[in-house]
Amino acid sequence: MHYSRREILKLSSLAGLGLTTLPSLFSFSIKESIHQRAIPSSGEQLPIVGLGTWLTFDIGNSSEALKVRQQVLLEMHKLGGKVIDSSPMYGSSEATVGKVSAALDSQNSFFYATKVWTSGKQAGIDQMNSSLKKMRRSTMDLMQIHNLVDWQTHVKTLRAWKETGKIRYWGLTHYVNSAHETLEKIIRQEKPDFVQFNYSILSRHAEKSLLDTCQQNRTAVIINQPYDSGSLFRKVKGRSLPGWSSDYDIKSWGQYFLKFILSHEAVTCAIPGTSKPHHVIDNMMAGYGALPDTSGREKMVSYLKSL
Repeated sequence: MHYSRREILKLSSLAGLGLTTLPSLFSFSIKESIHQRAIPSSGEQLPIVGLGTWLTFDIGNSSEALKVRQQVLLEMHKLGGKVIDSSPMYGSSEATVGKVSAALDSQNSFFYATKVWTSGKQAGIDQMNSSLKKMRRSTMDLMQIHNLVDWQTHVKTLRAWKETGKIRYWGLTHYVNSAHETLEKIIRQEKPDFVQFNYSILSRHAEKSLLDTCQQNRTAVIINQPYDSGSLFRKVKGRSLPGWSSDYDIKSWGQYFLKFILSHEAVTCAIPGTSKPHHVIDNMMAGYGALPDTSGREKMVSYLKSL
């Protein structure tokens, strides 16, 4: 690898020292590219680490907070990231994405994803049009049905919108294990381009059959809740990484958790949420370097359970 944990920590220390005045915290050289995986329905390549915006981008019109989120997108772009995931459920997050991305030269290089979260055909159309306006997009890269709300109605609209080019891909989302079986049934029936669901190193229910179903039906996978709402960090607080983690170019616990997820070949992209530029740098680094094989994955789980 061509970066060091010391460099990441140096950047982290800068985060509290007027980071919004810096053109970029990312100042060291990466001599390789972030890992990418293909969207099965098209072959388009996506970087395997992206950004979620639940809570972290719901900031209203605070100018200082907007500057920090702009820095988050800048750092993600510098490290090869593309996917930004939002929803009308996330308060002002869609509008925040629109505002801060519009100020960047890289605005059109991102892969924008949001969701429809209402019932009824016209209500869904109105909400999706509102999302396009808030995120300042004429075309949405990915529109998803949030938590399967009125999915039978919205599937028809999304198929029509894809045909006319208003969206490029469509998908489904949920965030709890109890929805996995329903997601599988819809995937087999409707063949969505994407599905988004929860999966982590200690929450592996998706391995029972959902991840296999996605592969079998050529559905791209976005992973939410990669840190189990922060509980994984609480578990390892004050603990050191195992020495062998360097075999997988792991420099932080965040990378440990993400690399476990990303090493599953069915996963297209994970979207950890953050409002901090130095955290997004650390997250993005999980997309570089070696990924664990099957035995490495199990060793990672065993070590974490032993703590």
